[in-house]
Amino acid sequence: MSAFTHRLAQPDDLEALRAVMSRAIAQLQHGFLTPEQVAASNQVMGLDTQLIADQTYFLVEDAAGTIAGCGGWSYRATLYGGDTSIVAREPQRLDPAHDAAKVRAMYTNPDFTRRGIGRHVLDLCEDAARIAGFTRAEMMATMAGVPLYEACGYVQVEPVLSAPIDGVRVPLVRMEKPL
Repeated sequence: MSAFTHRLAQPDDLEALRAVMSRAIAQLQHGFLTPEQVAASNQVMGLDTQLIADQTYFLVEDAAGTIAGCGGWSYRATLYGGDTSIVAREPQRLDPAHDAAKVRAMYTNPDFTRRGIGRHVLDLCEDAARIAGFTRAEMMATMAGVPLYEACGYVQVEPVLSAPIDGVRVPLVRMEKPL
């Protein structure tokens, strides 16, 4: 990871982050979802800008400043979905003594896959959640993300189907891990 740096995302990063997310959804979900499910994923996934406002959203960059990956964690109840997704926001704060931190909006730039970027972003999120007092983390994983998350110690809790989008449901998996 020495060729990469990380920092908290800022509002000025939104356009570049959305471009990475769009490419990741379009290119990295194939083999896990049908073309119709990939298209529908754009209305299920995405960036919740509350994460940037809360300063809990990380990005990893190469030396040229290209975003290699991004992801965040939250002390709020929303489990997944972006600003424009069909998933409702749940902005109430969680209690670290009882609730799990939420790992959110994990994406790897397709030009940087298989280089440990996703694992690095996940480590950043888990470390920050631990510092905030959380002892558990949970996420709603894409099918493409499940192998990485399992390799990082997450266990599948339940399969979930998104609400229908033009008759298409996107499969997801709720996963959790003790921190």
